[in-house]
Amino acid sequence: MMNRDVRRATENDAETLVTLNEEFNGVRMSTSDVISSFSESKEIIALAILDNEPVGFASAQYFRSFCYRDLQGEITEMYIQEPARRKGLATMLITFLEQELQLHGVTSIKIITGSSNNSAVKTYERSNYVKKDYIPLHKQFRSWEGSK
Repeated sequence: MMNRDVRRATENDAETLVTLNEEFNGVRMSTSDVISSFSESKEIIALAILDNEPVGFASAQYFRSFCYRDLQGEITEMYIQEPARRKGLATMLITFLEQELQLHGVTSIKIITGSSNNSAVKTYERSNYVKKDYIPLHKQFRSWEGSK
């Protein structure tokens, strides 16, 4: 019988998060950057565990906007290693982050995913998320010497 769990990530999980994020985003963060993010942001990071091994993560943020009365939440990242997929861990991560965000007073959560990521969309819909008619736009700034 497989042992599944989701828990809040801590600074002790930094190396694991570096590895999982590189697999997911192709970006190698330093361990010290990951550790700093725990104290410098309002990000909640959850770790998915399968048979006592970390196999994925998800993160969420919460913020206040002058446009809305209540705190807003967003699940920003979600990754499960391929061999651990379809075992309910993504749903467990979503539920965990929802509960954490609600504890902070969030009443509405947004998730953005790729329009062709059908398995993710199905997972979110099973967790009662509803598609909205948004068009995500993106702009990348190049770093320049004057920004340091």
